[in-house]
Amino acid sequence: MKKFKIEDTVILLIDHQQGTINFSANRPHDVIISRARALARLAKGLNIPVVLTTSQEEMQQGPLITDLQQILPQEYAARIKRQGITNAWDDAEFKAAVLKVADGRKNIVMAGLTNDVCIVWPAIDMQEEGFDVQVVIDGGGSPTQIAEDVAQKTWEAQGVRTTTISQFVSELIGSWASPEGEIAKPIVIEEIYSMLFK
Repeated sequence: MKKFKIEDTVILLIDHQQGTINFSANRPHDVIISRARALARLAKGLNIPVVLTTSQEEMQQGPLITDLQQILPQEYAARIKRQGITNAWDDAEFKAAVLKVADGRKNIVMAGLTNDVCIVWPAIDMQEEGFDVQVVIDGGGSPTQIAEDVAQKTWEAQGVRTTTISQFVSELIGSWASPEGEIAKPIVIEEIYSMLFK
């Protein structure tokens, strides 16, 4: 199994919107938000290219969560506002944005809402087009656990890997004592482990 490295990875955050988070019932919303925040902060701290996208902001999906606006203001301003296309990879503007920031990088890490609709299909399509794709499953959710289980089995059958935020970070940095680890450590503690002690 190829391990992802900082220099060959792109992060995609899909539809973390104030309305779409309500479509997820199988995972606490604060968990999803903390993982999305962690990915955004890692992208910023480690200079990993990131693309944000939303779907139908003017409808019940609503605007992007304010956390991502605050952490990644430039990426927020450049977000791809899709008009209802469920598979983001089918959106020409989104695909062009990903290919531009990737600039030859072939590792994709993605998270979003919902896993059973907005993550499964672009993950599979990107994998089929030659990218290596991982889904940070706790950075999103689904309306039911059954829906999520089926989505996970579907993308894994096509070679997409499932990971969690902590597993992904440990893979990416390799050592907490490295310069990258020193950047990642407070992010993981503040966004992930601090929740365990509330």
